[in-house]
Amino acid sequence: MLKKITIRKFLVSTAALTALFLIYLIPKENIYSLKDKVATELEYVDKEIVTSTIYLYDHNDFLARTKVATSSKKSIEENIKETLEVLIKDGAGESKIPNGFKAVIPSDTKILSLDYKDNLLKINFSKELLEEVKAKEEEKIIEAIVYTVTSIPEVKQVIIYMEGDIVNYLPKSKITLPATLDRNFGINKEYDIKSNKEINQVTIYYINEYHDETYYVPVTKYLNDKREKINIIIDELASAPIYQSNLMSFLNQNVKLLSSELAGAELNLEFNSYIFNDVDEKNILEEVIYTICLSVGDNYDVSQVSFTVDHEEIYKSVIKTIE
Repeated sequence: MLKKITIRKFLVSTAALTALFLIYLIPKENIYSLKDKVATELEYVDKEIVTSTIYLYDHNDFLARTKVATSSKKSIEENIKETLEVLIKDGAGESKIPNGFKAVIPSDTKILSLDYKDNLLKINFSKELLEEVKAKEEEKIIEAIVYTVTSIPEVKQVIIYMEGDIVNYLPKSKITLPATLDRNFGINKEYDIKSNKEINQVTIYYINEYHDETYYVPVTKYLNDKREKINIIIDELASAPIYQSNLMSFLNQNVKLLSSELAGAELNLEFNSYIFNDVDEKNILEEVIYTICLSVGDNYDVSQVSFTVDHEEIYKSVIKTIE
């Protein structure tokens, strides 16, 4: 009897030890909450995705500044190609276009090659780039390409080819282009010229909205005004709440630029107190800062803009951080 009890205890103990051993061998399943999983996936995505500035048609057919998600790659040519593909109608990047915006380059256009060296980008497109477009669209296509690629800090100039030949003439609109293009080419051009003397070219950024989402629209103005460009920028932004169809400025009409000083890579701007949205808190609207700084960035070779009232620096913006 004692022998049977002993054997039974031995068998039970052995079975228990075996079960524990098997449990130990089976890998444990980590249980994550949905929150943990999403956080982990977002952390991974953040490392793989960056945002790129791009110029697309808005709902009023202005070329507008917006952002799209692109992958973080090592080659600058790969980054540029991925961004340019968003400009092509029905192209590989069509799904990235934000609501309210449209691609600019005709469908079936191919990017045949890209070459980047020493701040100069050479892009070779297929013949579809300008083959079937209307006269009024030709210049817009060039503007969108130039402004999109020069939003990349490393790219200062661009040469556009079509089937291996430099695009230096737009056949339908009969516009002659410089072989090498930069932002001096302008965008959303408007002409207010009464004579051929003292013509000034100034690019000014305005505000537009789509379903309560704010974005920025650059307009290059050609006018007979020999004043310093920053004075024209501020006066134009403060001249009226509505500049033209659906383009706005949030700059108070009573704002005055009292002085400006270019010190190296920084432009110092002295305003009266109407620059403030809240005088007590000394707040400046973000939209005001953006319209001024984006405009300065297109007209001056500076990296910083400081806002001063009564000789006190209120805000300093780094151009690179808003591009």
